[in-house]
Amino acid sequence: MCDASDYAVGAVLGQRVDKKPHAIYYASRTLNDAQLNYSTTEKELLAVIFALEKFRSYLITNKVIVYTDHAALKYLLAKKDAKPRLIRWILLLQEFDLEIKDKKGSENVVADHLSRLVHVSNEEEDSLPLRESFPDEQLFSIYALNSLNPLPWFADIVNYLCTNELPTRLSTFQRDKLRKQARYYFWDDPYLFKHCPDQVIRRCVPEGDFKSILEFCHSHACGGHFGAKKTASKVLQSGFFWPTLFKDAYVFCASCDRCQRMGNLHARNQMPLTNILIIDIFDVWGIDFMGPFPTSYGFEYILVAVDYVSKWVEAIATRVFSKEMFLQGLAHLEQSLVMVAPTLLTKLLQHS
Repeated sequence: MCDASDYAVGAVLGQRVDKKPHAIYYASRTLNDAQLNYSTTEKELLAVIFALEKFRSYLITNKVIVYTDHAALKYLLAKKDAKPRLIRWILLLQEFDLEIKDKKGSENVVADHLSRLVHVSNEEEDSLPLRESFPDEQLFSIYALNSLNPLPWFADIVNYLCTNELPTRLSTFQRDKLRKQARYYFWDDPYLFKHCPDQVIRRCVPEGDFKSILEFCHSHACGGHFGAKKTASKVLQSGFFWPTLFKDAYVFCASCDRCQRMGNLHARNQMPLTNILIIDIFDVWGIDFMGPFPTSYGFEYILVAVDYVSKWVEAIATRVFSKEMFLQGLAHLEQSLVMVAPTLLTKLLQHS
């Protein structure tokens, strides 16, 4: 559907589904000084040309039906001694599978409304005075009302962007740093936005909104209880920013009750795995000599035997450190445990 007024043209792209029209796209634009001098019929045809160029990618391979409330438009296309401008338009129309149908002006209300949007002339715009001074400029500054409502982290940046004044409490280094940071921010009342390194503009949020945003991007339907890095990425994809985003996301995910209960146990948090030796009591012994010690009754060494299971300890004093004394110690050990393990010596000899 297309329509034109004295100063603008409008069009609606639609599609019939079950014989009912459904709007897909609305478009309109004002006429320039040369187009304001066109006749009514030429303005109506200009509306058709504007619609075809605007929706070209949708219409180029499909059957197109144009509804207009100007019946003379069909006769203008068949005119032989046409102006060069009209000939160019007709050549453009020939690229489409086009059919023009009449529609009453009372029924073509959408396109008619788009072509008659409130228009402000250039004279009216030029008549508005420009004010470069603001007597209430101090209202742009942000102040904390009380201790329960602290300043947001971007308060100094907003004050600098609005009033071009730096806080007196900052040092020279901090002031220079604030000036450099402020280049990447802009204030659009009532929000502060930042140009991020990935060329995306994101809204800066105060501390009070951190938890709710992280909870939505981590725990709600769109969250999925992912890790800290993925949660922070979802926050950035949602168009929000604050300096400690990744740190806060890590703390939030680490304190999520459901993640702690249902999440997988990482390898770094698992207990170290060790082999378990399955043996019976007195099956495995650890035997070694200790010494030399100060001589006592001619003995300088001690043969110590420890059972791996029961931790039973046997200590035998020896005079020398030799193989013969080791075998004598085994014999003495068997005699000591003859009531507990009669076959101990045989097993020890087999393992030696």
